[in-house]
Amino acid sequence: MSAQARGHLAMLVFSALVAGSFSLGSLIANKIAPEAITAARFLIASVVIGVAALVTTGLPRSAAQAPWRYLVLGGLFATYFVLMFYGLKTAPPVSAAAVFTLTPVLSAVAGWVLLRQVTTPRMALALTVGAVGALWVIFRADWQAAAAFEIGGGEIIYFWGCVAHAIYTPMVRKLNRGEPAVVFTFGTLVAGCVLLTLYGWSDIRATDWANLPLIVWVGLLYVSIFATAASFVLVQFAALRLPSAKVMAYTYLTPSWVILWEIALGNGGPVALILVGVVLTCVALLMLLRPDDQLGTAAAARPGANSGDAGP
Repeated sequence: MSAQARGHLAMLVFSALVAGSFSLGSLIANKIAPEAITAARFLIASVVIGVAALVTTGLPRSAAQAPWRYLVLGGLFATYFVLMFYGLKTAPPVSAAAVFTLTPVLSAVAGWVLLRQVTTPRMALALTVGAVGALWVIFRADWQAAAAFEIGGGEIIYFWGCVAHAIYTPMVRKLNRGEPAVVFTFGTLVAGCVLLTLYGWSDIRATDWANLPLIVWVGLLYVSIFATAASFVLVQFAALRLPSAKVMAYTYLTPSWVILWEIALGNGGPVALILVGVVLTCVALLMLLRPDDQLGTAAAARPGANSGDAGP
């Protein structure tokens, strides 16, 4: 399996794990402050990834060089999670999910600005097809619901969180200096945890951790281990092998995975018409799985190119 194929597989798993956090995270979102839950998930994820790093690649001293890199990456992802929770306080889930589908396009723009990664016409078409399919799923094949979409304060807050998420992906490639994904992830999580603890200390202290409902701990462990720790590794692993737009394109699969999660949780499945959107997202991903065109491949082969298999 090629390096790019492994990157695609990592993002396929990532999209499934993130989808689970929507179903489980919605059960705990209003039971704990955004800063507190995000700091806790980063702390738990840091321990998990730290242990994984020690038993696999180890934590070499060289990884501690230029620690500001981890502060930048940790700050970006912490910003996304905190703004997501704040946005969901007022934004309806459908509207927020629609905003989230802008992330691949934002990531393509960030990839060009930071790394000069060029989105080919075929990739742009794939992103468009994927966006249409995702919106079809999100709005449950109801165009009246889509037409009634209005941008509110919560959507605007969450949009800026998505901007931070989109910038994070190309920044991984820009700031990585050859560290293994698990080591780089550990540094990012620790930095994010420190920043969140400093910023949200008052909310963390005010949280009655001993008396939180069991569902909060179940949801927190899931979003910490699977939706944070594992997804951090998967995104960083893929970001070192794929262009930013291709990495974030897998967010289009999230609504489809959410449907499967809802069925598994006993909440029923969608109407058949919604499956049209699922097919469109799959078509978009098949388009992205094809090798880049000859021009893109030649560019990737040049030293220092950012669209090839190797990291920076």
